[in-house]
Amino acid sequence: MLRFEHVSKRYPDGTVAVDDLNLEVAEGELVTLVGPSGCGKTTTMRMVNRLEEPTEGRVLLDGRDVASYDPVRLRRQIGYVIQQVGLFPHRTVLDNTATVPQLLGTRRSEARRRAAELLELVGLDPAVYGGRYPDQLSGGQRQRVGVARALAADPPVLLMDEPFGAVDPVVREHLQNEFLRLQAEVRKTVLFVTHDIEEAVRLGDRIAVYGQGRIEQFDSPAAVLGAPANDYVASFVGSDRGLKRLSVTPVEKGDLEQPPVVHLSDSMAAATARMREQGVRWAVVLDEHEGLHGWVAIPGGNDPAPPVDGDAVAGHARRMEAWLPLGASLKKAFSTMLQYDAGWIAVLDEEDRFLGVLTPASLHEALRRSIDADVRDIARAEVELDTVPGA
Repeated sequence: MLRFEHVSKRYPDGTVAVDDLNLEVAEGELVTLVGPSGCGKTTTMRMVNRLEEPTEGRVLLDGRDVASYDPVRLRRQIGYVIQQVGLFPHRTVLDNTATVPQLLGTRRSEARRRAAELLELVGLDPAVYGGRYPDQLSGGQRQRVGVARALAADPPVLLMDEPFGAVDPVVREHLQNEFLRLQAEVRKTVLFVTHDIEEAVRLGDRIAVYGQGRIEQFDSPAAVLGAPANDYVASFVGSDRGLKRLSVTPVEKGDLEQPPVVHLSDSMAAATARMREQGVRWAVVLDEHEGLHGWVAIPGGNDPAPPVDGDAVAGHARRMEAWLPLGASLKKAFSTMLQYDAGWIAVLDEEDRFLGVLTPASLHEALRRSIDADVRDIARAEVELDTVPGA
């Protein structure tokens, strides 16, 4: 969809902003361009809609050199979201959103109908916000309007230049969540510029890490964090890259441990025997649909005398709120453990059936397997971990 072929940008004073860039972005892919100020990432993006012209090389949009387009028409066909939003202060939210379709010749009524749909899509009720003016909105709401306006003409490519950088951290995280939800629905080809590696990791399908005018590494977030291409990338992503990688590493079935499982209707005598047989003091309790109910411990601690046969598990089971779905991130798993002060968390499938548990030890092993799998280019399930002596 979008390709840079040996693209360079040099200014008259000799400054080289972009140096022999080769980059390809697939249709529907969200690529984050990340690096320090002045590294060339914004210049790269601005060459797509010809706000900057390359000194050398070509930028191709769906196989066609953007230099062959009329610049004004090109910009109306490419969504563009910037940090300052750039809404027209004298126009309502609805009319701001409808601007580009109207410029492209869409009837005003149709453009406003499309604008209303998009406002709803970005979480702004058009009946409530459509008639307001930009100065009547919060910073986060203005950013949402900016995204809706960029999508109004249904552009094939969306350019975003630090769009969430001017809002506070709480609002920023909320906007990131909303954008990920939106991207899952519309699947635009997106170039997203940021200086924040955590934002790049969280949003990008792939990350381009910029040095000075050059891309030092272009790979998946997990690969960039787990196997930096060189010392520069390792330094840029930070010494805590292992923690950052938790957010892009999903929980897989192979990561789970299998504790004893009992059911609410089982007798405590049978449940206790099962726990002792496996050398543990607790078991997971499931309902009749194999859904998670909670957990149960051996009554009386190490007392060898089992409860009477008629005593059911239901009378001893405790509810368990520490759980998450398969495919959630290891960061979410770790956060859930801390939130509930839990030594383990249950993992459920999409129908809420119990699959196994994740412990601190198995979480650590999952992270190690993920990193090793990327380094060796194999599946996580194929990784065999070395055990630390004495561990």
